Amino acid sequence: MRFRRLAPLLLILSSALAVLPGAAGASSGSSQRPPPNIVFIFSDDHAYQAISAYGDERKLLETPNIDRLAREGMRFDRCLVTNSICGPSRATVLTGLYSHLNGFVNNSPQARFDGSQTTFPKLLQARGYQTALVGKWHLVSDPTGFDFWQILPGQGAYYNPPMIRQGQRIRTQGYVTDVITDESIAWLKQRDKTKPFLLMSQHKAPHRSWEPALRHLGADGQRVYAEPPTLFDDYAGRGPAVRDQDMTIEKTMTARDTKLTPPPGLSPDQLAAWNAYYDPLNAAFAAHPPTGADLVRWRYQRYLHDYLACIRAVDESVGRLLAFLDEQGLADNTIVVYSSDQGFFLGEHGWFDKRWIFEESLRTPLLVRWPGVTRPGSVNRDLVSNLDYAETFLDAAGVPVPETMQGRSLKPLLEGRRPADWRTSFYYQYFEYPEPHRVRPHYGVVTDRYKLVRFSGAGDDYTELYDRQVDPLELRNLLGQPGYTAVQAELETELARLRRDLKVPATIPEHWYGPRKAN
Repeated sequence: MRFRRLAPLLLILSSALAVLPGAAGASSGSSQRPPPNIVFIFSDDHAYQAISAYGDERKLLETPNIDRLAREGMRFDRCLVTNSICGPSRATVLTGLYSHLNGFVNNSPQARFDGSQTTFPKLLQARGYQTALVGKWHLVSDPTGFDFWQILPGQGAYYNPPMIRQGQRIRTQGYVTDVITDESIAWLKQRDKTKPFLLMSQHKAPHRSWEPALRHLGADGQRVYAEPPTLFDDYAGRGPAVRDQDMTIEKTMTARDTKLTPPPGLSPDQLAAWNAYYDPLNAAFAAHPPTGADLVRWRYQRYLHDYLACIRAVDESVGRLLAFLDEQGLADNTIVVYSSDQGFFLGEHGWFDKRWIFEESLRTPLLVRWPGVTRPGSVNRDLVSNLDYAETFLDAAGVPVPETMQGRSLKPLLEGRRPADWRTSFYYQYFEYPEPHRVRPHYGVVTDRYKLVRFSGAGDDYTELYDRQVDPLELRNLLGQPGYTAVQAELETELARLRRDLKVPATIPEHWYGPRKAN
């Protein structure tokens, strides 16, 4: 049921015949079900390692409410992003298009999302869905396709965040994760209950600089977190891109990152509570300041305590939304999705942040609960992507998927059926350079086992090959090594095919990398 470029116009014209509850197509064999509601919970920089349902060996924290979605739905173990950075990921979610086609390729000051293009909220809205967006937007232009929106300007603030509601600036009080949850539930309470709904509840947390809710300061006491085996990676055997980046715990973290200085925007009472917790810790640090590897270890521990505390509030938020759905009798006909804009490094390779094709950055959490359709406790290991979200939501609602979208609906996978032609390779491309973290532009092909990546656009053009089966930590470039000649040739061919099929331009415009600092 795919259609071409006239489809958005036809859908808008058909809005007068918008779907009434009970009229939209649902999964096969469930024609009597009304169109499902959709709750999309989206966090920022939430590493899959920091969700207990994913079973990270460090056992960093328990996330019982997010885990509930895995227990009652499907956990996707290889959900990959097209471009591991905040704004571009959000643009891909909305459009089902790669960055080079939706136009939002980086987070530079010049980047601005073209809100006139086709998005899945617009298509759902045209078919009778009531649509709302609350929280982080990070696409500069005003949201389109939403009956209601209330967003954080830019990156947003953790405490007492200014927001923009339907174009009007407002000031809120409290912790940002709680505010977004409060506003999401408030909209659900006042929505038109005769219509199916889409709610996109999008968190700032746990984005840098990882500022926890006051109630979660010291939540893990004096716990010493296990270090990843690559915390002190020396980058031997890999090219200049890996060695020359600026995103290490050792060299890049700031005093604000490590809470040696408090964040702005706190009320006097909030600042007093903040200082009551951090001042004694910071005094102990100042009295015996660590150096070298000990300083890295100290920063790693501070980083994880703060980052994971932020996630505690996100998990509580998920619990509150699930409880509301239960209380209102909405859970049985509501698809609930939890995901993040990309993965995040929690000390692996000595890094924080994202951007890379490497696994901790490339892979994002995805958990989906669809009662009556998805078998509880199921696990999927196919290559799926944030590129597929738009198509999935449309398909689930019985709305035709535009042929121009580049992903695929996850609906058959959620139903327990794997199409014979499901993707076995995936294309990735990152553009932003040199600011803010000097990660060189690169693109590559990813399979269940291999990654072939080309670094290009910063003067050092070269290729690397990784085999995750023999090198799961991605420490060895195997390009040209014995036994990999045929693999390399196959991946080169597949990379060329993907670039051709996905309409990737052969030459990247200079401004896609973002503004450069003068030398």
